[in-house]
Amino acid sequence: MKDILSMTLPELQEAVQALHEPKFRAAQIYHWLHVRKVTDFAQMTDLSSSLRTKLQDEFCIKRLFIARKLASSMDDTVKYLYRLPDGQHVETVLMHYQHGWRLCISTQVGCKMGCQFCASTIAGYVRNLEVSEMLLQIDETERDAGISISGLVLMGIGEPLDNFENVLRFLEMLSDPKGRTMSLRHVTLSTCGIVPKIRELAERKTGLTLAVSLHQPDNQSRSQVMPVNRRYPLPELMEACQYYFAMTGRRVTYEYAIMEGENDSFEDARKLAGLLSHQQAHVNLIPVNAVKERNFHADRQAAQRFMQYLEKLGIHATVRRTLGSDIEAACGQLRHEADLAETGEE
Repeated sequence: MKDILSMTLPELQEAVQALHEPKFRAAQIYHWLHVRKVTDFAQMTDLSSSLRTKLQDEFCIKRLFIARKLASSMDDTVKYLYRLPDGQHVETVLMHYQHGWRLCISTQVGCKMGCQFCASTIAGYVRNLEVSEMLLQIDETERDAGISISGLVLMGIGEPLDNFENVLRFLEMLSDPKGRTMSLRHVTLSTCGIVPKIRELAERKTGLTLAVSLHQPDNQSRSQVMPVNRRYPLPELMEACQYYFAMTGRRVTYEYAIMEGENDSFEDARKLAGLLSHQQAHVNLIPVNAVKERNFHADRQAAQRFMQYLEKLGIHATVRRTLGSDIEAACGQLRHEADLAETGEE
């Protein structure tokens, strides 16, 4: 059956007409799906029973299912492990800030990028998420938590720019004035640095915030921990980021995971400052998550110390606020554990 939640309004209009129904019915269906967020065609009460039967025969409304849920006892952070219709798993994190609820969603099942400090790559890449599976991370979380999401981060499992077409369709439907109406200025997309897609995203002028994962300040070091740097080295990446700013007027945020003894010295800070000196840069420092299969570690004090180095060198930096530290597991770790449980491995 066709995945109706992944269809744009024009696509739905064509599909409705193919069922020999008036074109305007598509807007009603679209409203039920993306504003009322119903889970069954029977709930679309302003449609005729015959049309609801046709829809039931031709289409499906996908759902995600909570396989595991970790709620922090320290704040309002909740980490969800969602089971997809095909049995695969992805992670979603709900976070509460003064300005509202923010959700971090996944864009792929697994990841191809192979970053050495990241748990998302350990269980391997399986497939891209469909548009509906990204939207449903919002819908299912809002239903479970009884809240409305005001901001979104594409920073969970997967590389968003490696699922480029589906992510663009997702953003289009997320911001559709006839549907979900979320301003893309409330959306942050995090990438490890796929240069051609950064440039293409810049030309789309979506208005979203681009966050680029650096994690090392020079080519040699970055290539060791982030294989993507071998294909798109730092000079090319920096040019693409400057192009993004020139095209959109939106300052790029740089993510830098502090790994003690690896990238947190004053010399590392000096190299990073030199790399970013010719642009309006903001660096978001993140103490690296401990992953049992990896040997990287850090604490907040190390991140604070590195922030002070950068500020002395004229680079604006902040240490990411710690949320849900009592449930903290590296992104991808819950999925990896679920896979091991299903295979009976330790």
